Amino acid sequence: MFTCKRFLPMNLHGGSDTHCPLTVKMLDAVKGIPIGGVALQVFRQGADGTWGKVAHGNTDTAGEVHELITDQDFIPGIYRVVFDTKAYWKAEGRTPFYEFADVVFEAHAEEHRHYTLALLISPFSHTMTAVVSKVHD
Repeated sequence: MFTCKRFLPMNLHGGSDTHCPLTVKMLDAVKGIPIGGVALQVFRQGADGTWGKVAHGNTDTAGEVHELITDQDFIPGIYRVVFDTKAYWKAEGRTPFYEFADVVFEAHAEEHRHYTLALLISPFSHTMTAVVSKVHD
C-alpha cells in the first residue's frame, strides 16, 4: 500500500483525498449508515476490450476506501468498479435483487482529475454519484 498525503487528520471522516486519484464511499439506504467491510475491485479496459484488474479493497467503518490506486497506475482509460453488494445484503439477512453494483467511467478524458464515487444501495436498487475535481497543483 502507498500513503496519500491528506490535508486533514486521518481519523476524520470525509477527509480530503486530493492526492489520491480514486476514492469510493458506500451508504446503506435502508439504515442510513456507511457500509463497512464491502469488497470492491477496480478494472481497466485494455485496447482489445478485455478488463484487467488493477486494484481491489474493502470499505472501512466509515464506508470509504482510500488509497486504491496510485497516480502512476491511474492512467487515462476506461475503468470499471465492481462492488460486492450481494455479500453485504446476505450478511444483513436480506435477499438482494442484484448480484453486484458496478460503474464504468472514462478517467482523465480532458486532463488529470480526482474521482470520488459514492454508492447508495438498498436490496432492490442502487445509485452512484461521481464527484470529479481537478487534482493537486
